[in-house]
Amino acid sequence: MKKKIIVTGGAGYIGSHTVVELFNAGFEPVIVDNFSNADKSVVERINEITGSNITLHEGDCCDEGFLRKMIEAEGEIDGFIHFAAYKAVGESVKKPLEYYRNNFDSLLIVLKVMMDSSIPHFVFSSSCTVYGQAEVLPVTEETPVQKQESPYGNTKKVCEEMINDAVNSGAKLKCISLRYFNPIGAHSSARIGELPLGVPQNLVPFITQTAAGIREQLTVFGDDYDTPDGTCIRDYIHVVDLAKAHVKSLEYLEAEKSENFYDVFNVGTGKGNSVLEVIKAFEKASGKNLKYVIGPRRAGDIVQIYGNVDKANKLLGWKTELSIEDSLRDAWEWEKRLA
Repeated sequence: MKKKIIVTGGAGYIGSHTVVELFNAGFEPVIVDNFSNADKSVVERINEITGSNITLHEGDCCDEGFLRKMIEAEGEIDGFIHFAAYKAVGESVKKPLEYYRNNFDSLLIVLKVMMDSSIPHFVFSSSCTVYGQAEVLPVTEETPVQKQESPYGNTKKVCEEMINDAVNSGAKLKCISLRYFNPIGAHSSARIGELPLGVPQNLVPFITQTAAGIREQLTVFGDDYDTPDGTCIRDYIHVVDLAKAHVKSLEYLEAEKSENFYDVFNVGTGKGNSVLEVIKAFEKASGKNLKYVIGPRRAGDIVQIYGNVDKANKLLGWKTELSIEDSLRDAWEWEKRLA
């Protein structure tokens, strides 16, 4: 019997790629999504890639009754991967209460129904934003968690604390929080990728939409930061590499002998690239000249962040395989497929 994994937010950007990688690794993924930030066509595309018919339950993780009925319908479940959270730094500054309600309530309810149903394994979608503007780079898992620059970052920090407290309560839970850096790129089939609704909140889809003529120009938020070229630096990781880290995390939890377990892992490339470096890398990968302007700084942005990923390499047996050029090429192929 394949082990059944519930993937909340499984039709979203990272979720959809993780569903594919779970299937490839021999798990039985089950998608839960309310499609507030995803398109239903994504599920059809996942099915095309996998040659399967992945189970879908449409509903909200903040609805405890819905989740309980879903669990009852699915029978024996081995674990949850939880992606169902709002995720845009800039938007969280403008809509903080919406972020706190959705991100806290969904996690609380998922953990509660897991504990009540004796579902043992949990992988949480966290973020490098928990480090804030770290004083020393690259950040490791031992780097102190800082005061957050955005409500989004604060939800990730508090959610990690909630999971740790649940494990420490004596509940039979084995949990991992993956602290992502910046996922970019798309599946090599160009069937799934980042599909922002409305104006993109992230850099790469704005780049590809500008190159495709959907956006008039790209605005770079500030060029006066204390970095080599004045623009913010992030650790950009291919979404397929990131998805595979969730599979490795589940396998690690299954091998863990204790009934109560919690740990955190950085998931990135270990290298930082500035916004201008990403623009230049895209122009090289696509052969397109990008129209961009320098604008004011954006509220909530930190100057630079990139991570040490030795812990994930050693303990999870995971490492990145795809370059930033691979990521931008795949993102461009995806954008062209959408046209």
